[in-house]
Amino acid sequence: MLDIQQHVLDNGLRVVLAPDRTTPVVGVNLWYGVGSRNEPEGRTGFAHIFEHMMFQGSAHVPTNGHFHHIERVGGSANATTWFDRTNYYATVPSHNLDLALWLESDRMGWMLPAMTAEKLENQRQVVMNERRQRYDNQPYGDWDERVQSLLFPGDHPYHHTVIGSMEDIAAATLDDIHDFFATYYLPNNAVLSVCGDCDPDHALDRVRHYFEAIPPGATPPPLPGTTEIPLSTGETVRSDVHAAVPLPRVYMAARVPPFTTEAFYAGEVVSNVIGRGRSSRLYDRLVRSRVAKSASCHILPLTTGATMFLVVATGFPDTRAEELEAAVSGELDAVGDLTEAEVARAVIGSETRTLRALQRLETRADLLSMYATLFNDARRLNEDLSRLRQVTLNEAREWCGAYLHAGNRAVVRYLPDDASRARPAGTAGPGASA
Repeated sequence: MLDIQQHVLDNGLRVVLAPDRTTPVVGVNLWYGVGSRNEPEGRTGFAHIFEHMMFQGSAHVPTNGHFHHIERVGGSANATTWFDRTNYYATVPSHNLDLALWLESDRMGWMLPAMTAEKLENQRQVVMNERRQRYDNQPYGDWDERVQSLLFPGDHPYHHTVIGSMEDIAAATLDDIHDFFATYYLPNNAVLSVCGDCDPDHALDRVRHYFEAIPPGATPPPLPGTTEIPLSTGETVRSDVHAAVPLPRVYMAARVPPFTTEAFYAGEVVSNVIGRGRSSRLYDRLVRSRVAKSASCHILPLTTGATMFLVVATGFPDTRAEELEAAVSGELDAVGDLTEAEVARAVIGSETRTLRALQRLETRADLLSMYATLFNDARRLNEDLSRLRQVTLNEAREWCGAYLHAGNRAVVRYLPDDASRARPAGTAGPGASA
């Protein structure tokens, strides 16, 4: 059990403290309640662009000065953007806690004076190159764009990817960036977690010192589009992609209950049974039998109306996509017969992975921010393993029957073009990176 304390400053900033004096380091993690789901049509990619802009300096910190200050004391820092949030994090020697807090407070409270059109254009080009490298010119790189567009309706916040479209990224203006900051980068839309070697009273005092003077803003607007959708696509929807990929691959997804519901835990157990590790069904029945070169299953912890249950299977050079899809479908169709032993093994595996992850200070701080943001209760992190242990065999079987049927599937198949088939697997063709 983690020692977790929670506070709320007068400006609405939620503060989570989790002391652990075993090692002389401290993690500072700041979650803002904004991600790609907050982007309206024509403004996709803004959350990610803004993540980049947050490292371009603030009123008292020069461009890239955030990294410089953290690294000169032997620390590390970075940020990520996802569907439901953007987070900024740093790990530093515990006696440098003030430094990490000052840096985060300066860009929360004094970012706008440092924004310039030149900085925006610089980071726009960085993000556009990132899209080219990770999505457009990478084998299978646009899989999530294709799966999301099939699985979620056009007006749902998860219909588009986190990276956004080239057109929207190119159209972003400095006024847009100012408006985005003023709307979402507010203390009353953020959670700050301090985890590790700290005295809680001292840490809270320092947080108040750096953050309490930052004024709150208006409550962020509701999510755009339609958030509540049926937990079914109504049919199997599909897309075939003929591309410069080395091997055939199948992505098969389903709409399932989101992370914020109790039903999610049965889904996590099922995903572990199907495709997590070498004891999973996919590994045993597809990989060992050489139907697939690799196969895995994941359930994403998304919160808005529904989330994605995803199976990914990659074939061999001579594998037919139809054969690979049929094998994956067969496993989803048959999973309703899972056993007590499989459920128990899945729960133990999840416990092991969670406890291993919590040993990393950076991950622990991130999870505390996540639970405070999504559930308004960081202490829920201490309870999640018990929720997983309470999943029964019947619940898991019923979950499979309710959500993993053929009337609730989105399938994207990547088929190597003729030129790709002529190259050895693992080598890249024109316009693709190895």
